[in-house]
Amino acid sequence: MKFRTEITVPSPGFHISHTDKILLTGSCFVSTISTRMQESGFTVDVNPFGIVYNPASLANGLTDLINNKTYTEENLFLHQGLYHSFSHHSRFSGTSIETVLQKINASISHSSGFLRQANLLIITFGTANTYRLVSSGEVVSNCHKLPAQSFIEERLTISQITGRWNILIKELQALNPDLKILFTVSPIRHWKDGANANQLNKAILLLAVNELTDTHPQCYYFPSYEIMLDDLRDYRFYAADLIHPNAQAIDYIWEKFGEAYFDKKTMELNKEYEKKQKALNHRPLH
Repeated sequence: MKFRTEITVPSPGFHISHTDKILLTGSCFVSTISTRMQESGFTVDVNPFGIVYNPASLANGLTDLINNKTYTEENLFLHQGLYHSFSHHSRFSGTSIETVLQKINASISHSSGFLRQANLLIITFGTANTYRLVSSGEVVSNCHKLPAQSFIEERLTISQITGRWNILIKELQALNPDLKILFTVSPIRHWKDGANANQLNKAILLLAVNELTDTHPQCYYFPSYEIMLDDLRDYRFYAADLIHPNAQAIDYIWEKFGEAYFDKKTMELNKEYEKKQKALNHRPLH
């Protein structure tokens, strides 16, 4: 007898190995998976702009990496004593223009070079909702606690997402012909606007990704959203906020990812790296 709908992830036809270079960008779910990859000894570069949730801002960031863009003082603004970039997470913000620009441009320069050599790009879409700056019409990655009236909230359509990403994928392939792109939709629900809005949001992202993977043979999909919402359909797999996956759920999703994308040798190496990581984290009594 079966008491749950376990999801089997089909093999994509290739394996990820420790010789690969992997760039991960997107929502906070990326940070969780990238930590597992780092602990398992993979060469990764994670969120060069910080955590980014919507497909439009993610596309803007990758375009900056393709062009190896240099940010200047004109790209920053001052709010509550700190200089910020609308394209970056607050971890790049600071009291000194020079320091903020140095951090931003160093990250772009490093990740632009990494992208040119990467074997795999992992993209996690978190929400189809965007915030557009009233003064310029720019879609921002982070509102940095500016007043709500500074922005117009909009929900991207499927065609808006696919239209932008169809062009971007071709640009990425021209930059790096060997690059494979793995999409996933974050299993973390966006509960701010309610249950129905979250479902509509995720449906748009899922349909857009499905169209992209059908159109581009170098694009793939990993069902982290479906694993969390259907396979692990129980609140014991959630953190205290009942929104984020807990450690047990992340372990399970990571295991499912490994079954689909790692061969036997890679999985054995993962275990060796994990043992070493535990030893490094161990605190001796004396």
